[in-house]
Amino acid sequence: MTLPSDLQHLPSDSRHWAARDLAVLWHPCTQMQDHADVDGARLPLTPIARGEGAWLVDHDGKRYLDAISSWWTNLFGHANPRIGAAIKDQLDKLEHVIFAGFSHEPGIELAEQLLRIAPPGLARVFYGDNGSSAIEIALKMSFHFWRNEGRAGKTRFIALSGGYHGETLGALGVTDVPLYRATYAPLLGDPIFVSSPDCHEREAGESWQAHSLRKLADMRAALERHAHEVSAIIVEPLVQCAGGMRMYHPAYLSGLRKLCDEFDVHLIADEIAVGFGRTGTLFACEQAAITPDFLCLSKGLTGGFLPLSAVLTTAHVYAAFYAEYASGKAFLHSHSYTGNALACRAALETLAIFRDEPVIERNRILTQRLHERLAPLAAHPHVAEVRQTGMIAAVELVRDKATRAPFASAERRGLRVYRHALTHGALLRPLGDIIYFMPPYVVTLDEIDFMVDVAAQGIDLATMP
Repeated sequence: MTLPSDLQHLPSDSRHWAARDLAVLWHPCTQMQDHADVDGARLPLTPIARGEGAWLVDHDGKRYLDAISSWWTNLFGHANPRIGAAIKDQLDKLEHVIFAGFSHEPGIELAEQLLRIAPPGLARVFYGDNGSSAIEIALKMSFHFWRNEGRAGKTRFIALSGGYHGETLGALGVTDVPLYRATYAPLLGDPIFVSSPDCHEREAGESWQAHSLRKLADMRAALERHAHEVSAIIVEPLVQCAGGMRMYHPAYLSGLRKLCDEFDVHLIADEIAVGFGRTGTLFACEQAAITPDFLCLSKGLTGGFLPLSAVLTTAHVYAAFYAEYASGKAFLHSHSYTGNALACRAALETLAIFRDEPVIERNRILTQRLHERLAPLAAHPHVAEVRQTGMIAAVELVRDKATRAPFASAERRGLRVYRHALTHGALLRPLGDIIYFMPPYVVTLDEIDFMVDVAAQGIDLATMP
């Protein structure tokens, strides 16, 4: 096999697998030409052979600290023996069965346990395949609820500016990431976007809490104009992840719950990325002491092993669909792999680890170390802000610190950090020029030191003229 020129630098095994990959695959969120030698801005393709805890290992034995939990999914390390053993045990019993008219033990037990640990008042679980499908389910269920209740005019959704909820069309329709909306606008719906409580935009001297509470006025104004046609408000609690790791105070969620009750609209909490301990509590909504009408979960649900999502909702919502068949009120949604037994078993073992080990308490120690190590970067001449919520932290790079003017996007400064980190054994895939950290919970204090050191070196190099 003749290797492309950009693969000649790779050791033999990695070069072999990279060549085979590039001959047949099309990767997500990737301009595939970046994997070729184009103007020196090549993005190396890295075939991985195995995982060990917080580390990934390529085919030539090089190790990479997975500082982003492989797109935020991995909680307890790659090849976690407990979760792996549970899946292997389930393989000998049942891999999958149609979930319409049939059921199975892992699916039932997982629903019971999720409702036991979720915010109080949630009473039913509907399974999906991934995060985007969970959002689709919640949007459709909210819309259909109002139709069943005789209020068919409530068809629109309110979402926050800068929010991200997935890339299927319904989820993308309530996403406010300019690149996506500009490209797919003719396919999307007509949501109402309200300014985010993003505390990066707070005024000088203003606290996170004060800023977040002030931003509720924008939501009230939108509801005063549109509540009669609004089905639900959808938010990512505390951290808007893919929109740039934008963060806000729990007081906003508390106020939002009150507004939803006042104006009679649903609240959809998209905890796909922020659930299962990422923000410092098991669920982000806990920090505001609220219960949403719909709680969307995925990513960490199975510890990063298998695709699965769950939408938790209330008995009140469920009752609007519970009727004679002839009424036509049944919820219309299905996936072939709904409630997959292997994925449910992986999720059960993930919850068992939370139950058996002091995960949240241990994370507080890791969170503090991450905070301490990142704090000096706040003084960097090209860092606008260092922000953190629990086990999620971000460093925002800018051209001008005083004005927060960004680097030109074509300069791809964040990509320079990414390439530096790969060379030095860390996976730090940025969001544009925002370098973020979301490591697995098995990361050690020394490994936190290592990933921050690598990032700091990369930031110095990437922001040079």
